[in-house]
Amino acid sequence: MVTLRMAGEPYTNIRIIQQVPSGTSPPSFINLLKIHREHLVTSIRNTQCLIDNLIKNEYFSNEDAEIAAQFPTQTDKVRKILDLVQSKGEEVSEYFIYTLQKVTDAYHELQPWLDEIRFQPSENIQSKLVVNTDPVSRYRQKLKYELGRDTKFVMSYAQKEEMLLEEIYSDNIMELVSYANESLGNVNCLEALFDDRTGLINEDGETICVFGDAGIGKSILLQKMQSLWARGELDVGAKYFFRFRCRTFSCFKENETISLKDLLFKYNCYPDQDQEEVFNHILQFPHTVLFTFDGFDEIYSDFDVNSIPEICSPSEPIHPLALLVSLLRGKLLKGSRKVLTARTGTEVHQNIIRKKVLLRGFSSNNLKAYTKMFFKDEGHQTLVLNHLEANPNLCSLCSVPLFCWIIFKCYEHLHSMFDIHELPDYSVTLTDVFLLMTEVHLNRTLKTDLLKKNTRSQVETFRSKKETLLSLGRIAYQGMEKSLFVFEHEEVMAVNVLEEDLQLGFLRTVYNYAGCGDQSSYEFLHLTLQSFFTAFFLIAEEKVGTKELLKFFNECSTLETTQFTCLPIPWFNNRPIREDPFRNNEHFHFTNLFLCGLLSKARQKLLRHLVSPMAIKRKRNALLTYLSESMKSHMKGLTRSKLANYKQVQVTPNFVWMLRCIYETQSEKVGKLAAKDMRANYIKLTYCNAYSADCSAISFIVHHFQKHLALDLDNNNINDYGVRQLLPCFSKLLVIRLSVNQITDHGVRVLYEELSKYKIVSYLGLYNNQITDVGAKYVAKLIEECPSLTYVKIGANKITTEGGKSLALAIQKSKTMFEIGMWGNQIGDEGAKAFADALRNHPTLTNVSLAFSGITTEGGKSIAEAMQHNNTVRIFWLTKNDLDDEAAESFAEMVKVNKTLAHLWLIQNRITVKGAQYLCEALQENTAIKEICLNGNPINQEEAKAFENEERIVCF
Repeated sequence: MVTLRMAGEPYTNIRIIQQVPSGTSPPSFINLLKIHREHLVTSIRNTQCLIDNLIKNEYFSNEDAEIAAQFPTQTDKVRKILDLVQSKGEEVSEYFIYTLQKVTDAYHELQPWLDEIRFQPSENIQSKLVVNTDPVSRYRQKLKYELGRDTKFVMSYAQKEEMLLEEIYSDNIMELVSYANESLGNVNCLEALFDDRTGLINEDGETICVFGDAGIGKSILLQKMQSLWARGELDVGAKYFFRFRCRTFSCFKENETISLKDLLFKYNCYPDQDQEEVFNHILQFPHTVLFTFDGFDEIYSDFDVNSIPEICSPSEPIHPLALLVSLLRGKLLKGSRKVLTARTGTEVHQNIIRKKVLLRGFSSNNLKAYTKMFFKDEGHQTLVLNHLEANPNLCSLCSVPLFCWIIFKCYEHLHSMFDIHELPDYSVTLTDVFLLMTEVHLNRTLKTDLLKKNTRSQVETFRSKKETLLSLGRIAYQGMEKSLFVFEHEEVMAVNVLEEDLQLGFLRTVYNYAGCGDQSSYEFLHLTLQSFFTAFFLIAEEKVGTKELLKFFNECSTLETTQFTCLPIPWFNNRPIREDPFRNNEHFHFTNLFLCGLLSKARQKLLRHLVSPMAIKRKRNALLTYLSESMKSHMKGLTRSKLANYKQVQVTPNFVWMLRCIYETQSEKVGKLAAKDMRANYIKLTYCNAYSADCSAISFIVHHFQKHLALDLDNNNINDYGVRQLLPCFSKLLVIRLSVNQITDHGVRVLYEELSKYKIVSYLGLYNNQITDVGAKYVAKLIEECPSLTYVKIGANKITTEGGKSLALAIQKSKTMFEIGMWGNQIGDEGAKAFADALRNHPTLTNVSLAFSGITTEGGKSIAEAMQHNNTVRIFWLTKNDLDDEAAESFAEMVKVNKTLAHLWLIQNRITVKGAQYLCEALQENTAIKEICLNGNPINQEEAKAFENEERIVCF
């Protein structure tokens, strides 16, 4: 078959101009090369592989190769090779095409062409050897091999123990968000991160920024992405994948410089041959390059990013941090894609962000899937899930993947240590979990009898390894002071960390960093573990004074003025403002958290065997005094508002950390003082990045309130575990707002069971969660059983007709309901008819939203007719439905009768100027209604002029 392609015509539309009949001579391969010459010239980017194979099979002489090589440009080389091949006959031309077919990676752009011409090599040609000598494709193969090898396993506790990534990785919730962290929808697969049809917030940015708290799964998400790419299962068009850990950029000396080529090759994967050709190919096709930069917040430097010149030259050596910034800004390899991870709260310039992704952690379904993946034995799975179900605090901690992994490793260890059918119960603060993890580490070094279980107590374990723990604490503290997370070999040895201590698994070797010569560099298993050991050192080291003990609280202050400082100790208030552009305070927060947990009363039994009782008492008193005074001072600086029946206080994310610290101390005295210092009965915790485990801390404070109060937790990550943690609060809550919190029907069931006991709640906010018809029925039952409930916001969930009917029937029975918000559910016309029945003659319902609910003309007419018999509703939202002129006519009839309705929103429906005219005429008989909004309907500006004299008709 011979084909002809017109200039610019895609190869999927090639027209066949000659079909060789069966039994005739085969097509001319020389003619194929002539006909498609220009396509071959523009598509063949590597000539050396072709020449090598032609020489190897004695089709080309060395002289032929020299003739082709003398041409200065790649296209001229290809033209000369084609001339030489055609001059040597059909067999050589056929072998030439066969080489293009066999070396797929080097000539991938020609594979569609080969399919179109239906190239089938002869047996003679198939017997010829073809070797891939293309340095670019061989480099890509090497890159895939090394990345696949390095990402296959996840390092566990001890460095000798590794787990297959595929056996330990489990998805968690990934949510696309705007600059202001407003939800833009969930991410269902990794490829969707690179799909610009969803979540794009800046088309000029090149970086996908993945945010989340420590331990939420950012690093393992990148490892999964890298592993999929290495196996050819990440279909995002990336031919090169370079990965970096940002913390290693802090290891470079101030005067060190490096070029882009060295950064890519020395610190990722080195080409075996022709590195210049490989690098030039990368420069020529930057859109095929994908970078991952893990832990942007873990860079510590005095660099002033604003003073860094914009480096555009790929060959000029500059400081590695300047190189990183230039890559992220798109000054180098513009068009390449980057995925950057950072802890929540890290500031990243908006101009580099293309998409923003928030990692939310494990949902209840994710946790169940992870449990099944982690524990292969079904009996063990059931045992763990039952134990978690009985321990809400522990279950909440498991929503963070890192903590879940630690807890599961401890479960695994305890199951082997105790010859019983149920795991022992133990305290569930984060400090308890890390203490147990540390105990598990230390006990791994024990020589055990095959027939006996280890019975050594926690006190004995810690006491026997006190010096090891102190040495590890000292190196952790030294790093924490400078926000450094990578330690050189000399630093580790200088604090008497022994070789056997390195085998415990607390520290691990840092790979892919060549700045320390032949000696290894080390890092803690996770930054939270470094924070834990720092806190342990501050307590166990007798010489540590009050100032040093509390210094990291100062580092966490987000308020820089003396007037609003939350740090009442005088010598704290002169801290200079740091200009480190990469700095994030979360590692300091965790240090403070563990400090509070270790100094709690429950931990003194352990600590008194490691440090003198007098030192513990002194440090504990200093900490509790600080927390009490700090909370009092902090509350003075918060924004307060007076509402109708409430005194509202808007807290900050820093406040959530303070609550966590108070909870870790388990001090009832400090908890009571914190509740008293709030001096408000409406606590607004919106956008504070609160997780389910934080609800334990919130409950710890709120249960000390003497009176009823309102609690607003909108736009956090509370989920079902958090709802269970709030159980101690429900007897006091008049208002509970939990919108945008990943809550499912399970959480709604808990809300119903608890709130229906006390019957005092007046406002329930559940907008934009994961609630289905099942959850809607629980809310309906709550409306029926709780006459105090007057406001329900349950829009943007997954409620359909069935759930809509249940809610409507409950509202119809209620004599107190004031507002119902159903925006963004798909209740349809049947659901709308049920709400119409509820609206008819309802005594109290005033604000109603059935916007974006899948309502068409039939449902709209039912609502309009029912509203003729309603004299309480003042605001009605029917935005983004499917209402047409016929529905508008029905609403016009309603407007003539109903003199109570003040605002009718019919935005973004299918109402034309004809429907608008019906409504306008009806307004002549109604002076009470204030507006009918028709924005977004198919009414143009010229048509809208007909209503200029009626200001209550709003078309634009």
